[in-house]
Amino acid sequence: MDDSEKVVVITGGSRGIGRAIAQKFAEDKSKIVIVHHDEDDAAADETLVMLEEKGAVAESHRVDVSYLENVEPLFSDILERFGKVDILINNAGIVRDAFLMRMSEQDWDEVLRVNLKSVFNCTQTVIRSMIKKRWGRIVNTSSVVGQIGNAGQTNYAASKAGIMAFTKSLACEVGSRGVTVNAVAPGFIDTDMTRPLPDKAKDFFLQKVLLERIGQPNDVAEVAYWLCSDAAGYLTGQIIHVNGGLFM
Repeated sequence: MDDSEKVVVITGGSRGIGRAIAQKFAEDKSKIVIVHHDEDDAAADETLVMLEEKGAVAESHRVDVSYLENVEPLFSDILERFGKVDILINNAGIVRDAFLMRMSEQDWDEVLRVNLKSVFNCTQTVIRSMIKKRWGRIVNTSSVVGQIGNAGQTNYAASKAGIMAFTKSLACEVGSRGVTVNAVAPGFIDTDMTRPLPDKAKDFFLQKVLLERIGQPNDVAEVAYWLCSDAAGYLTGQIIHVNGGLFM
């Protein structure tokens, strides 16, 4: 493989924001590895078709990245076959909403494990190779909720705030090695996660969005893609809010 070709790994890459990010990288000469944990491969296969139509070389793997024992063999295989991972997009995430007094321990643990522990798992597994190469880009998907909170989402908000702190702390550790670490914090975005919300809840959020429209996955993808470019080479440890003015 030409060393100029980037190897990009995107967790939660089969749908929504992850799919949109993959489509942006498909415009480059990049090798795209999508990681997902859907019930089946239907969405991932659909995404692969989209990427191949753009001329990209892509593959998908169904892996639960919330467990380190699943992540290590995945990245070991990727590094053995391609020799590197240039860009890691930590985008895997779930919601299990409930008021705290009714929230089960299982729902708390699962959200923290999938949303936050997966970031630790994937990043720790790949970071040595980036440091050795003295170049790398890590972009983590946080949320505006991690900054402002939201009733019924103590678990989700805690996980996304944790991602913000993780991003800043890791940036301190690896900046001198040519690796940048940033995060995007989406606001109200039209994805499978937000579509089931009642119209009343959607209207409530939209009233607070200054641009008066729901965000699209590509709005976030554009920023994530830019953070991985040479143009953003002097940015690290930053949380970029993509929310249409919902939070400033």
